[in-house]
Amino acid sequence: MLRSLRQALKPRYIVARCSSADAPSFPCVDAHAARESRIIHSRVSSTPSPDSGPEPPYARPSPLSYTVYHHPHPLPLTYAPPLPSFDIAYETWGSLSPSKDNVILLHTGLSASSHAASTPLNPAPGWWEKFIGPGKALDTNHFFIICTNVIGGCYGSTGPSSFDPTTGHRFATRFPIISIFDMVNAQFALLDALSIDRLYASVGSSMGAMQSLAAGWLFPDRVRKIVSISGTARSTPGSIAMRHAQRSVLMADPNWNNGFYYDSVPPHTGMKLARQIATITYRSGPEWDLRFGRKLRSDDPLKSSSPDQSRSPTLCPDFLIESYLDHQGEQFCLKYDANSLLYISKAMDLFDLTLPALEQLVMHPPKSSLSTSTPPQSASYSKSHPPPANQPPHLPELAEGLSPLASTPTLVLGVQSDILFPVEQQRELVDALRMAGNSQVGYFELGGVWGHDTFL
Repeated sequence: MLRSLRQALKPRYIVARCSSADAPSFPCVDAHAARESRIIHSRVSSTPSPDSGPEPPYARPSPLSYTVYHHPHPLPLTYAPPLPSFDIAYETWGSLSPSKDNVILLHTGLSASSHAASTPLNPAPGWWEKFIGPGKALDTNHFFIICTNVIGGCYGSTGPSSFDPTTGHRFATRFPIISIFDMVNAQFALLDALSIDRLYASVGSSMGAMQSLAAGWLFPDRVRKIVSISGTARSTPGSIAMRHAQRSVLMADPNWNNGFYYDSVPPHTGMKLARQIATITYRSGPEWDLRFGRKLRSDDPLKSSSPDQSRSPTLCPDFLIESYLDHQGEQFCLKYDANSLLYISKAMDLFDLTLPALEQLVMHPPKSSLSTSTPPQSASYSKSHPPPANQPPHLPELAEGLSPLASTPTLVLGVQSDILFPVEQQRELVDALRMAGNSQVGYFELGGVWGHDTFL
């Protein structure tokens, strides 16, 4: 009886066996394995030079379409010792006036390159093709446009995928944490090399809007006008949380290997998932209702051809919106360096122009020789811009931090359907600038359903 009791209490391990006909199929998961197999095969079949390693996919397709400025002197950094030297990639449009007073510095978003518009060297459309050229918003008949790839990026400027001159190996995660201010200081080192003393305007969208504000803050005497589109002067917990989720799935990819993947398989699956999360924040639900609704994939092999036959759903993409996100991640996962995504998104999180945050960095608002004696004032409101129901507690501190911009004409654009940088953040920026004494602030809200990507 004791033996029977022991037998009854003995743990039982049941292994489920499925015939090949019954085995579940997950093509969306198989696609990651197939991609990895292609990457490994391409590495084995290629013959890289012994000193450079295989060319990263993000160095293509036209690495010669931009100009590289090498700065041989140290670049001071906000959170780390200076970079001994650095490269910064840039492209230009239009003609520089003899007095060099027609320069617009265009700042990029998180993953954009310096290729903002087509050029004779690279006729491919740029990320802001519709807005740069003769008669366009950035009119090349009048202005000389400069756009750089930011420090920390992977399209020609020094970043984690660059070779550390002190070791001969790629920086990887030995690359220092950078800030929006560091990106702007590198850009102004380029302007110094081009003997450009003052900008007609500093223009940027998304992370570029952060850079645009930082440029005016750091160099109030060198920036005549500021344009901030779909940006913010202070990263909020909501946007920080969204970027944290992206970094988390990327760093959880075993191929990330603490950032040291350049001689191996890159974290392509983590990058794909991170891009899918990001895409959700870049667009809007109403747009997707219009574009996709609840439509199913047109190429779904399981989609029933008979109206009388029920269709079995799967765990892989069934809906058209799922296929869209899958496509966006697939297009991006080998196009951009994973470490650059980590470093640049972190720089966005750290951005905060409130006075206490600046003082923690031992950064004190510079005094502009252009500043007037205009006293700080309460924010002025209109019917299209009503006062906030509850003024955020940090608004006075933001106004104090923005004091160097008190005399700089500023245009702020927000998008009503933006969930990444909601219009409340644009209104907050306008309020703070007006409280700082800036009476030359223009503010407009754009309609439409395209979300944060409206600026594109």
